[in-house]
Amino acid sequence: MREESIRLNKKAIRVKKGRKAARLMINIVVAFIILLPLLYAVSIAFMPSSDLYTMNLNLIPKHPTLENFHQALSKIPLIRFIINSFLVAGLITLGQIISCSLAAFSFSFLEFKGKKILFMLVMATMMVPGEATIISNYLTVGQWGWLNTYRVLIIPYLTSAMGIFLFRQFYQSFPISVYEAAKIDGCSNLRFIFRILLPLTKAAIGAMAVYTFINAWNMYMWPLLVTGDESMRTVQIGLSMLNSVDSQSITMMIAGVVMIILPSISIFIIGQKQLIRGMFSGAVKG
Repeated sequence: MREESIRLNKKAIRVKKGRKAARLMINIVVAFIILLPLLYAVSIAFMPSSDLYTMNLNLIPKHPTLENFHQALSKIPLIRFIINSFLVAGLITLGQIISCSLAAFSFSFLEFKGKKILFMLVMATMMVPGEATIISNYLTVGQWGWLNTYRVLIIPYLTSAMGIFLFRQFYQSFPISVYEAAKIDGCSNLRFIFRILLPLTKAAIGAMAVYTFINAWNMYMWPLLVTGDESMRTVQIGLSMLNSVDSQSITMMIAGVVMIILPSISIFIIGQKQLIRGMFSGAVKG
């Protein structure tokens, strides 16, 4: 009887390992299929044009070269565009973390008249497409003399309804007694936020940082509209300029694309756990 039980246990373990291995193989195949366009783009970036314009399907470069990257850097000031995008995306991310956390604190811990109505109005702005306000925003910043400056790229995006909602949902999981005890001990609101609340919301901050940085890095329409000076362009605009410089050199364009998407992919890979944890941590109270 004991031997039969041991045999069944071993069989169950083998079945479990077999299912785990099958799921792993399926995940590897699906991941490869999803990443195949990106991997092929990286391969094209190292290909000479002669390897690409052939009747044969060359998935791997036969004569790898860095000439495409050199041409992309020499045709346009790509390094300048990357620095601009890092500066704009970084400051937007920092600004949204600060402003959204302060607004979410007000909606979560403070009591004032019209709080629910005001929060509903803030959430309603998420239903307004950016294209509906882009012209009025352009006319406004144009009257202020902000065109072709970092201010026009950063200040309009220093807060967001999505960030306020994310932080508020996370703060809802905190008991109000913690805030009341801090107030009894003489802790001010700002000190409570920066000394107690923010250190305990690292998951939400990480999720907000990754989400905001990638969105700011990929902005196209607004930077294209408000910047005419080449020194103020961001990477997305620079990529379109690379297309107009030499539309026949596909390998050079792909090399530029690879250099542009590497920072955003790196940020996502590094912060994906924080992004997932932050998105779901505020869904459960207690």
